[in-house]
Amino acid sequence: MSLTPVSPLHLAVALDGTGWHPASWREPGARPRELFTAAYWADLVAEAEAGLLDFVTIEDGLAPQSAHPLEPDERTDQVRGRLDAVLIASRVAPLTRHIGLVPTVVATHTEPFHISKAIATLDYVSGGRAGVRVRYSARPDEAAHFGRRTIPRIESFESPEAQGLIDELAEEAADYVEAVRRLWDSWEDGAEIRDAATGRFIDRDKLHYIDFEGRHFSVRGPSITPRPPQGQPVVSALGHQTQPYRLIAHQADIGYITPYDAADTHRIVGEIRAEQQAAGRAGEPLHLFADLVVFLDDSRAEAEDRRARLDALAGEPYTSDARIFTGTEEELADLVDELGEAGVSGVRLRPGVLAHDLPRISRRLAPELRRRGRFREAYEAGTLRGLLGLDRPANRYAATATEAAGDATAAASAGTAEAAGDATAATAAASAGTAEAAQAPAAATPAA
Repeated sequence: MSLTPVSPLHLAVALDGTGWHPASWREPGARPRELFTAAYWADLVAEAEAGLLDFVTIEDGLAPQSAHPLEPDERTDQVRGRLDAVLIASRVAPLTRHIGLVPTVVATHTEPFHISKAIATLDYVSGGRAGVRVRYSARPDEAAHFGRRTIPRIESFESPEAQGLIDELAEEAADYVEAVRRLWDSWEDGAEIRDAATGRFIDRDKLHYIDFEGRHFSVRGPSITPRPPQGQPVVSALGHQTQPYRLIAHQADIGYITPYDAADTHRIVGEIRAEQQAAGRAGEPLHLFADLVVFLDDSRAEAEDRRARLDALAGEPYTSDARIFTGTEEELADLVDELGEAGVSGVRLRPGVLAHDLPRISRRLAPELRRRGRFREAYEAGTLRGLLGLDRPANRYAATATEAAGDATAAASAGTAEAAGDATAATAAASAGTAEAAQAPAAATPAA
């Protein structure tokens, strides 16, 4: 048995509908009739919190779900429709105490000002447990909902046209996050005075225009919401290739990746770390979570049988962008150990069937990882940044304001010294003039 200390890992769950398998809604206990109720989502998050998970992500999009990632389908035998992820998180926040809440937002068609305000509000409602998962959309039907831009239909993500489009969308998403982060900082800490006696509610000098100018939009600011409790809520993004890896490296606190084995994990982690260094963020924490779809049962055979039964109900084998794990909690813990050794900070699990697989994650996998020294014994922090070991960042504009104040003080001091020097010089000149006058011959007195 190895005596080498092991590092704790982080554990998150991705919530989507009744589960990630398209036939999950037909399973016993799936509660499809309650899918659009607050109680349904509150129960899911409470289950995850009971397992001491770091956070949950909540999926969202701007069009009905589809079996095809680039266009809608016409299937009526799968879950279609969803509630707004940010609003779900805001509703659930007061019912939970520790777990982080990370809704998904689509940067491509939404305004950074609105999202910055919504996530800042979630951070207040949750007491500092908010995050956001930023994604972009290459679907023409989603663009048509807004009518402000046209996105061409692409047949394959591998085509040059698709890669060019993804480059542009990822760059736009990076600008989006930068604008959102600046808006969170546009109010300094302590900007709200709330002094009834003097009638001053805010300190105007602690509110700042962000004056963001990018290729795709400009935002002046400031926000209308004071700086969030965490200062900067946690930003996360999913990446499968270089363009989203660059977005993660430049702007995220968490990146979700989809490796298929240890060697793939090493390669992806290495690429993102290189991008992070190129972005000048080498010294900043950046968590990388491996995404896994999971089907968990008492034996691998049972899990495989259940997955096969779900595939039969769906009419086709289930496929995913992420690795699919089918087996027991102990086997999954082995895989999590392997991924941790390959360089990830944690895993984000996508339960095949939420009603079945989420309780097995919280009640069996989490205790197994805890037994191995890989997972927490209790919640050790009150904020999501705290759970992830991230410091509360300084406000960028407070530093600028302090520097500006210092410069002004220095300039004023220099001006005072210069004025004093001028006065001294003037006095000296006057004294010299008096002495010169005293030494000069008397001027002729005009005749009377």
